[in-house]
Amino acid sequence: MGLFRQPVWIAITLVQPIIWILLYGALFRRIVDIPGFGSDNYIDFLTPGIVLMTALFSGGWTGMGLIEDMKAGVTDRFLVTPVSRGALIAGRLLMLGIIAVIQSAILLSIGMLLGASYRENPAGLLLLVVCSVLLGASFGALSTAMAVVVRKEETVIAAVNFIILPLTFLSGVFITLSLAPGWIRTAARFNPVNWAVEAGRGALASSPDWGVVLGRIGLLAAFALVCGWLATRAFRAYQRSA
Repeated sequence: MGLFRQPVWIAITLVQPIIWILLYGALFRRIVDIPGFGSDNYIDFLTPGIVLMTALFSGGWTGMGLIEDMKAGVTDRFLVTPVSRGALIAGRLLMLGIIAVIQSAILLSIGMLLGASYRENPAGLLLLVVCSVLLGASFGALSTAMAVVVRKEETVIAAVNFIILPLTFLSGVFITLSLAPGWIRTAARFNPVNWAVEAGRGALASSPDWGVVLGRIGLLAAFALVCGWLATRAFRAYQRSA
């Protein structure tokens, strides 16, 4: 698998989230003193958010690799074979899922070295990784569909930044939503990034609300299926136009 031939790529994609943990962890260390924040350790609070944000960004840039394959003729050669169009999507998302697992494990380890502790519910770590895989796969499928439709790197870059950055800040990645303005809390209810944050962070709580956790994971899974369907339809439309 090409993934294991490019470990440097995985390492490079980890540099920015590690910097986020270090910088945001130091900069907002005292934010937990605000009444109502709900946590007494910001690294505990921040680390799951960074894990999910890393999977989100990795998924968002998936379309760039597809555009390179399209320009090189690799995609066209696959499309003239009887291979399922869904399998073409699934293969890319499987690699993305493996990357998300590796990145999540490394980032969680770094968070723990910096003081995060999840000893009260270590099984929640597995569900956090599941959330990161679902979130990355969803936006990886959307990025793939976008790449097939627009076929230009500049457009994909602009669209990814336009979508991913607002979704990140309209979620509880960096701050508890109880302290956010009402309109942000309303928007977060419909935000897949916040579904992942609530499920992943909730699974790590000492007394998880499993109804909320499993409900949010269910929403993420449904969102991932819809995104996969859109990517498959985009592939079929591309084949007809090729």
